[in-house]
Amino acid sequence: MDMHTVVVGTSGTTAEDVVAVARHGARVELSAAAVDALAAARLIVDALAAKPEPVYGVSTGFGALASRHISHELRAQLQRNIVRSHAAGMGPRVEREVVRALMFLRLKTVASGHTGVRPEVAQTMADLLNAGITPVVHEYGSLGCSGDLAPLSHCALTLMGEGDAEGPDGTVRPAGELLAAHGIAPVELAEKEGLALLNGTDGMLGMLVMALADLKNLYTSADITAALSLEALLGTDKVLAPELHAIRPHPGQGVSADNMLRVLAGSGLTGRHADVTGDAPRVQDAYSVRCAPQVNGAGRDTLDYAAVVAGRELASSVDNPVVLADGRVESNGNFHGAPVAYVLDFLAIVAADLGSICERRTDRLLDKNRSHGLPPFLADDAGVDSGLMIAQYTQAALVSEMKRLAVPASADSIPSSAMQEDHVSMGWSAARKLRTAVDNLARVVAVELYAATRAVELRAAEGLVPAPASQAAVAALRAAGAEGPGPDRFLAPDLAAADTFVREGRLVAAVEPVTGPLA
Repeated sequence: MDMHTVVVGTSGTTAEDVVAVARHGARVELSAAAVDALAAARLIVDALAAKPEPVYGVSTGFGALASRHISHELRAQLQRNIVRSHAAGMGPRVEREVVRALMFLRLKTVASGHTGVRPEVAQTMADLLNAGITPVVHEYGSLGCSGDLAPLSHCALTLMGEGDAEGPDGTVRPAGELLAAHGIAPVELAEKEGLALLNGTDGMLGMLVMALADLKNLYTSADITAALSLEALLGTDKVLAPELHAIRPHPGQGVSADNMLRVLAGSGLTGRHADVTGDAPRVQDAYSVRCAPQVNGAGRDTLDYAAVVAGRELASSVDNPVVLADGRVESNGNFHGAPVAYVLDFLAIVAADLGSICERRTDRLLDKNRSHGLPPFLADDAGVDSGLMIAQYTQAALVSEMKRLAVPASADSIPSSAMQEDHVSMGWSAARKLRTAVDNLARVVAVELYAATRAVELRAAEGLVPAPASQAAVAALRAAGAEGPGPDRFLAPDLAAADTFVREGRLVAAVEPVTGPLA
């Protein structure tokens, strides 16, 4: 585990901290200010709990049962019962990094001092993260409203020493055994604490933050692969000129065009439209080549908007009811996941479109009627072997699934809790399908990279000189295990090696020594 420590204060957290804790095992520590804020808010809750008047979430039932006043002797049982009853998730286990993000972001809100949770409960949450104990959370159970209820309930169950959890060694055991093995005492929940541990957008937000980190790498990688494909197709880089993009000043479009132009600097392949034997002179390249900056750039701008929404949510305290600075405990609707759900769906749409344009360029590279002199399917001996024919089939299947995943979840709503919760965001579902879409996109970009680098090598074998950045990408990919042209070397294309190469950011790292930092 990473020994870097993330300090959780009262004012939210950053995307970088979420990734550090969720993916890299960074340790978590509560700031002194957070401990003070927790203690101060708890005094307010304790005072309200002592009064005879009912206060929602403190001395009442929840949701459609909020009208019942709960006596003092039943309140601890009430808090235990809400966690147990809400831990009703089903289906496959959710990934460890998602659960760690969920736990960390709930701790972030608890530490704000607006939830009324005791400092010792917050500390136990931090202890679980630091011990590498990960609750078993299931795929289904959140409607993205009143928080990610079932997922957060399974996490709270572990705090209580109940249910199942995964230890740092990857073994799933009863949570009570894992807590005891790490010297962590189970929590006895007091008034409001059960509800406060369940009522947030933490799961969908954590998945949004990690998707943004992955998509940033994939968009830069896609700019590189688009440039490689343009080069292999003997396209023109004149369409990337800054003055053309300045007159349509979408920021992302200019960034993508600049990335592509820098990858192509020094190429001896670009601008050779009329030089290929047997080709009629070309006036323009196909849309999938010529419009790459516009498509990639629009996606980049969508990522930027999604990052703004994520930043606002990371600075938020999402709970119901909340403890305000003036001592009031007020019911609210801040738990509704609509702001996060919308951008999760937006990202699934742009990921599908990016995958689609990548696939079109790949298909063009493989088609002898449109590739301007490249062999059919980039095969070494077309007919005796099929080259990358079926690699494009795989890519097409992935893109087809991404188009289905682009159908928005947030446009749906289904009522629950006896019509008390009659409009929900479906943000968790939007996040789950986005994770699949991002995973698919990495593979789609990898297939284009595999085809484009092979095509660039074939052009080099003809005596043409690729751009230095292209040569660096080819050399790094081959060193990573993906073979180059020659007899039998592409009969079993190692797409897995290309996939790992792309998703780990190694494509970007390979070309940046030549191009300088890419956006």
